[in-house]
Amino acid sequence: MASEEELINLFSKVGFNDKKSKEVCKNKKVSQSLAEIINESKVEETDEKKLSLLHALAVESKGGDVPRRELITKAIIDGRLKTNLQVTEAFKYVKENPETANNETMEEKSGVGIELSDSDVEREIKKYMEAHKSDIETKRYSIVPSLLGDVKKVPELKWAKPNLFKPIIDSLVLEMIGPKDERDVVKKEKKKSTKKQVETKKEAQIERSMFSEGFLGDLHKPGENPQKYPELMKEHLEFTKRKVFTRFPPEPNGYLHIGHSKAIMVNFGYAKYNGGNCYLRFDDTNPEAEEEVYFKSIEKMIDWLGYEPWKVTHSSDYFDELYDLAERLISLGKGYVCHCTAEEVKAQRGLKEDGTLGGERFACKHRSRSVEDSMAEFRKMKNGEYKSGEATLRMKQDLESPSPQMWDLVAYRVLNKPHHRTGDKWKIYPTYDFTHCLVDSFENISHSLCTTEFRLSRESYEWLCDELHVYRPAQREYGRLNITGTILSKRKIAKLVNEGIVRGWDDPRLYTLEAIRRRGVPPGAILSFINTLGVTTSTTNIQAVRLDSAIRAFLDQTTPRLMMILDPVEVEVENLPEGYEEMVEVPYKPGDTVKFGTRKVPFTKRFYIDRSDYRDSTSDDYFRLAPGQPVGLIRVPFNVSVKDVVKDDAGKVTKIIAHYDNDGTFKKPKTYIQWVPKSASSPIKVNEVRIQNQLFNSENPSAHPDGFLNDLNEQSEEIYRDAIVESAFTEIKEKSPLNIPIEGSEFNIKEKPSVETVRFQALRVGYFCMDKDSSADKLVLNRIVTLKEDSSKN
Repeated sequence: MASEEELINLFSKVGFNDKKSKEVCKNKKVSQSLAEIINESKVEETDEKKLSLLHALAVESKGGDVPRRELITKAIIDGRLKTNLQVTEAFKYVKENPETANNETMEEKSGVGIELSDSDVEREIKKYMEAHKSDIETKRYSIVPSLLGDVKKVPELKWAKPNLFKPIIDSLVLEMIGPKDERDVVKKEKKKSTKKQVETKKEAQIERSMFSEGFLGDLHKPGENPQKYPELMKEHLEFTKRKVFTRFPPEPNGYLHIGHSKAIMVNFGYAKYNGGNCYLRFDDTNPEAEEEVYFKSIEKMIDWLGYEPWKVTHSSDYFDELYDLAERLISLGKGYVCHCTAEEVKAQRGLKEDGTLGGERFACKHRSRSVEDSMAEFRKMKNGEYKSGEATLRMKQDLESPSPQMWDLVAYRVLNKPHHRTGDKWKIYPTYDFTHCLVDSFENISHSLCTTEFRLSRESYEWLCDELHVYRPAQREYGRLNITGTILSKRKIAKLVNEGIVRGWDDPRLYTLEAIRRRGVPPGAILSFINTLGVTTSTTNIQAVRLDSAIRAFLDQTTPRLMMILDPVEVEVENLPEGYEEMVEVPYKPGDTVKFGTRKVPFTKRFYIDRSDYRDSTSDDYFRLAPGQPVGLIRVPFNVSVKDVVKDDAGKVTKIIAHYDNDGTFKKPKTYIQWVPKSASSPIKVNEVRIQNQLFNSENPSAHPDGFLNDLNEQSEEIYRDAIVESAFTEIKEKSPLNIPIEGSEFNIKEKPSVETVRFQALRVGYFCMDKDSSADKLVLNRIVTLKEDSSKN
């Protein structure tokens, strides 16, 4: 496999600039495919547009073996394939026909030669808009965004230039309904507030902030962290301009979990609150455990939570500087090369095999070797003359200290593994204890914020900075966030994934951030929740139901409501004619139509109710539909009553014959139930509704005497396959993410469109979102949370 330098040279020869070449090289699979594409078709220097298409082809290939791919490459170079869509379609065809793929069919599948003029595009768009004229005249300019999406799906426009759509639609809408007027302006009612109301509103808008009180509120100001060498502070402050500088330093060896959301919020949020900067720094010092998928997921989760790194860096960026400092440590007599086994080191530290104290501490026999000897041995380590475990560089600290962090920690170990960023350059890699404090120093961190398990590390952190005479950042420790009733261990989650107990690392029953996002939890709900907990030096152990309660409260203020039925039964109204439609207006959120709006739902001769909303007999505590007991339908003017019931041979109700009580005086029903009409556009079939419950039975699955896998809840997921939802779901989907703000909150995150941002409250059932398993012809929903803490009441 080519080195990064070789790849950059190859990409540069065909026209990629250095920045783009380095960016491509960050993804091993894509860079490998791009190199193969260039070599297999002997691509020479070409223009920027074609380079972009070649890169798109490499992304499609993802490092895989693609026979006859050169058909596509040549079509890009000679200009037959002009767009990303054409490349995608060509790739799809070649991938599906590895032995028979040919130019003629590839061109047909990818629209080669189909040239749509501006007038052709306008004609097709006009035809579509004429067919939807009444809808456009009703919704006016608010329909333009959905029109843009709809016309792109018109088959005749598949190969049209996308940049033509918007100006043509704008022109045709203006021609069809005229310029914007007062009907296109949403006006908010303004009520005159009393002085007391104004003061109350101001108080409500001041949200308590964890950044100004408690642990974070008590932190030092930039420049106040103590230094052994005060002269180093001057250079530090020249760089930071007395701003707060923090960093979030994850290891890219797994997916982030709910506990990391607090660490992200503490580091990014504290810097942002104080007008400072926060690095995302990948602690990539262990090439054995790091994978590209983790780097991408971590960046995605930080972005999802609404934060943007000031800079993205890697510990590996500083490998050269770290090595130089390791040699300086040796030259100062504070570092030595050790050849002891792990068991021997434990014994030196007075530890038993299980890690507990059990004897006197004593120095390693190599501790007294000369500076020259250690330097020579360290360079032999660097040059690959030792195997893993045969030599380490240790820091010469204080064996008399009561702190285990001062018992000659390892600074470098032999690990003859290629690194994803530095390739085969290094045979040795620095440890966390050596790397972390020094990279904090390089990056001028003013507040090195970490969880309390690193409290003992503060002594070695400061010792190493001072011994090497570098700026000493201030490490400060806060309590971590734990969620009970689940597991966060990477090893244990991997077991669940590998044994097929869950769908993957993003299964909504888990508490990885990927899983929480897939479950449809809004990022603002997570941040608001952590803010209410505050930050202290104590570990925060929270029950999952408490987190769910916070999510529920957030969703209640930001989510529209729809009628969805899990177990539908058809109702046929005997006294209404075929084709009957009575339009009723239903608010998306009662009491807040300004933010959420309303929709029209047709009350028809046939509709559906939930099976649980009908009984063959009444009782004192039952208020829904039954013979002799009419019921109201949400927003429908009159009640319906039972006339007859159709059942199958097993006695299961298959249809209810009802009467629409519009022929007499209205009588208020005991209750109103939800319903979904049967019409041309309704209902929408839901292929799967996944109801997620707790994955484990107990609050501490790891404490189960037979292992955590024996604590699994067999009812952790229920699936409904016959559910239906009203057609307004389509409108919610098109408008998502709604990004409805909560007044006075600093955590109104502007989410980017993605499948899980399609959220709604299903009346009486729970809060739901679309799942990534959905497709154009398949709708899958996840329950985010129940409507009440006691889900059995729903």
